[in-house]
Amino acid sequence: MSTALRIPALSGVDLKALAGPIFIMLILAMLVLPLSPFMLDLLFTFNIALSIMVLLVSLYTKKALDFIAFPTVLLISTLLRLSLNVASTRVVLMHGHTGPDAAGKVIESFGEFLIGGNYAVGIVVFIILVVINFVVITKGAGRIAEVSARFTLDAMPGKQMAIDADLNAGLIGEDEARQRRAAVAQEADFFGSMDGASKFVRGDAIAGILILFINVIGGLAIGVLQHDLALAEATRNYTLLAIGDGLVAQIPALVISIAAGMIVSRVSTGEDDVGTQVFSSIFSRPEVFYITAAIIGMMGLMPGMPNFVFLLIAAGLFALGYRRSQLKQAVAEEAPLPAPAPAPETQEASWLDVAPVDTLGLEFGYRLIPLVDASGDGELIRRIKGIRKKFAREIGFLPPAVHIRDNLELRPSAYRITLKGVEIGAGEVHAGLFMAIDPGNVNATLPGMATQDPAFGLPAVWVEPELREQAQAYGYTVVDAGTVVATHLNHLVTTHAAELLGRQEVQQLLDHLAKDTPKLVEDLVPKLLSLSTVQKVLQSLLQEGVHIRDMRSIIDCLADNAPRVQDPHELTALVRVELGRAIVQQLFGNVAELPVIALDQRLEHLLLQTLQAGGNVAGMEPGLADTLLEQAASATRRQEALDLPAVLLAPAALRPLLARFLHRTVPQLKVLSHAEVPEGKIIKVTSMIGGTA
Repeated sequence: MSTALRIPALSGVDLKALAGPIFIMLILAMLVLPLSPFMLDLLFTFNIALSIMVLLVSLYTKKALDFIAFPTVLLISTLLRLSLNVASTRVVLMHGHTGPDAAGKVIESFGEFLIGGNYAVGIVVFIILVVINFVVITKGAGRIAEVSARFTLDAMPGKQMAIDADLNAGLIGEDEARQRRAAVAQEADFFGSMDGASKFVRGDAIAGILILFINVIGGLAIGVLQHDLALAEATRNYTLLAIGDGLVAQIPALVISIAAGMIVSRVSTGEDDVGTQVFSSIFSRPEVFYITAAIIGMMGLMPGMPNFVFLLIAAGLFALGYRRSQLKQAVAEEAPLPAPAPAPETQEASWLDVAPVDTLGLEFGYRLIPLVDASGDGELIRRIKGIRKKFAREIGFLPPAVHIRDNLELRPSAYRITLKGVEIGAGEVHAGLFMAIDPGNVNATLPGMATQDPAFGLPAVWVEPELREQAQAYGYTVVDAGTVVATHLNHLVTTHAAELLGRQEVQQLLDHLAKDTPKLVEDLVPKLLSLSTVQKVLQSLLQEGVHIRDMRSIIDCLADNAPRVQDPHELTALVRVELGRAIVQQLFGNVAELPVIALDQRLEHLLLQTLQAGGNVAGMEPGLADTLLEQAASATRRQEALDLPAVLLAPAALRPLLARFLHRTVPQLKVLSHAEVPEGKIIKVTSMIGGTA
């Protein structure tokens, strides 16, 4: 019985992934390991073939990103040439005394055939190639790459915002937006890499010159001193070998540099390669051929000029122009006649003409784009996400997403916040500066641009970053531009919470609650109350700043009272009593004594009489209404001066009417009824309306 030796197959190994490391290791090995003349011929030929392949690929690419690996290919080809220079230098210096073929047939051919065996001509040709490569092509390509990288980086925020605008408008999907963002980032990385890769070619050219002179000087020293060659023979052998070695390396380098210039200098059309672009741009108009042929023909008729050559070129250009005219006429004759335009019809309006309005919107000028640039820091976007999370945790429902877009009609540093398409707040911030806000106890002044905090109207000043610590030491509240916008947005979203709670949000809120208590929600909506009634109750609570986090208690209260009460205002009053402990804690915190503003007994009695007579607080005698508003505002200011919450305690019958009456004039004053105060709390009257405390 015979056994066969089995070699396990390579499984799970990506040969493409191994090719790169193996190739780099071979290049590094050539720096230290001696190579035979045949291996040098093979590798020099491979280097020439590689450079030609790279040039052809660059010519056939339709846009720069199609050859995104070019900077890496440029580095690898440079390393390959330098390693071949080192390997050939070793062979030239060790065996150059044996003759021009000591380093292989390729170097010998370049030294003998291309320059005719004349080392003086070889040096001149080599220097010309280096100048063309280093001064003209590489420097120009590097400059184009540098400018392209700078402009690409400057244009990135605008491109990102255009993509976000298309995404928000529904013109593209999330996958396409992600691909576009990746393409924008790749374009910036590519031109940045090309800017740095051009330094490789520059260093390669300098290294080629140094290697040439090192080979010549070192070869002369070795040939004359070690191998006893005559000076003329040593000069001829080692100079021809050094020049051949340099030309073998510089010609592929020149080809690679041309490929780099092709890549960075082309303007991408997305459809045509370089050859098609050049041909269609230069050879598409026959008039160009005719005029050029006429000029060259007149020059050929001048005495002393090479008449035959000029007239031959002029005839060829005229023939090409005539051919292009014939082709253009044939294409025009074969083209079908355009169909007559149909009579214009007025299209009927459709629902596609109705553009939806964003519930919440944030618009800004172009200087504030870095604040919302997702590809960069994007601090404001993170803050907005945090605002929505904080709102959901504190208020009790998830607000709509904030649609962010730039608006060229705004000032460069201005922004505005919209609610259902209508502006509810605006301001101006300066990216890179800090806003130092005076909370009311600062006496020192700071140099800067005076302004106001857009959220609360406090006096402030825009200061440079180096004055930030000084402003904090003076007692200012110092925030950056993104924080200013985020604070303003948070304040407005909280203030307009009731308007953000639409029927869709109420339904989502009930669906979320139904995951834990499905029977509770099912028994209430729609059996006992309609969705719109529940929405009105929740909106009434939010209008007075009451959080609706405790939805279970709210639903329980509504379910208990809905069989006998259907009015939203009465239901709101009952819910407030149910939430009394939470309301008091929200207003006063966890304290036993509640400092409140109270109504004078005579004023309270008068208001109750007005209410019982079928009127309301807003319909009272104008003088009394003005006095009530004035004293309520004065009492609110006294409470705030004492750092106490501004809360008016009123009878349950008067509470809803007083809250609606005082809301527009004194919005910071909250009205609490006696029934909403939980047991165990001590009431302390600190201010009085209509009398003295």
